[in-house]
Amino acid sequence: MPSPPLVVPERARRIAARQEGLLSTDQCRSSGITRQQAARLVAQGRWRRPVRGVYDTGVPGEPGRDRLDRARRRAALLGPLACPGTVATGVAALVLHGVQGAPVEVRSEVTVPDGSARRGPGPVRVRRLRLRRWAEVDGIACALPEDALAQAVPTLPRYRAVAMMDSAGHRGLVSRALLDRAREKSGDLAGSAARRSWWDECDPRAESPAETWARLSCADAGVEPDALQLRLVGESGRVVARVDLAWLLPDGSALLVEIDGRDAHTGPEALVADRIRQNRISGRRSLVRRYTGREACNGTVAREVARLLAAEGWRPHPVRADHGFVLPR
Repeated sequence: MPSPPLVVPERARRIAARQEGLLSTDQCRSSGITRQQAARLVAQGRWRRPVRGVYDTGVPGEPGRDRLDRARRRAALLGPLACPGTVATGVAALVLHGVQGAPVEVRSEVTVPDGSARRGPGPVRVRRLRLRRWAEVDGIACALPEDALAQAVPTLPRYRAVAMMDSAGHRGLVSRALLDRAREKSGDLAGSAARRSWWDECDPRAESPAETWARLSCADAGVEPDALQLRLVGESGRVVARVDLAWLLPDGSALLVEIDGRDAHTGPEALVADRIRQNRISGRRSLVRRYTGREACNGTVAREVARLLAAEGWRPHPVRADHGFVLPR
């Protein structure tokens, strides 16, 4: 008579759901799953072993994340799950803190807090970084956001590095003072010297990586926005909308650019809200343009904005962050 199918304890399923379906051997044991039972689940094809010490249970992750974010989190989680006693570092730690803007492919990386050497299984990189403090994120030890940025920025291209700084600032994980401290901490790491000026480009007002990419590409093209998150004031004197990027034109109107960040503009409710907001600012003398995240990244925004501004005779006219722009009739 065949053995009855193993029932995975609910506690294990809850932990796996928080970890994109992954469980460590220690978590299995603490949830009441023996090594022999885990091996049996693998033999039955119900579980897999992506790396030594970690099981993929197939339990769906928590809702609300897209496919790429799930893949990034899985990669970030592999290291600390496979290497007990280690701390997630760099890009992996930032991903677990919820910071946006990471590369599509994230490397599993950890460190032993005392900086000692250890060989990681499979794709897991064990860095030799000394840490005196770290945080726990859903039970996973992670470098503090400012330390993780110091570790990550020297390994990233500019658009990714600044996007992750912007996101960390926007989420309230780091202040300007902590960013300055992170820049100093990164000074001894390979690649940091060439990237030192990037820290000054951080602007936590960016609400998505796509907005960061649009801002940087426009600045590189010589058309840095006059305002970010510009408040638009209607005829009643009330604020009717905010726009991501804005340039004030010589005739008193403005070029208003909206960037569709992947997370902020998905779902029918968000699309309706976007349409209502755009209707409030359309039909007036100001120019309204809308772009995708892909267009922000590939330079389309910068090229088209530069062309439009040249035709309008624009000159830089930066305004304060709290400036309210009265929409022309």
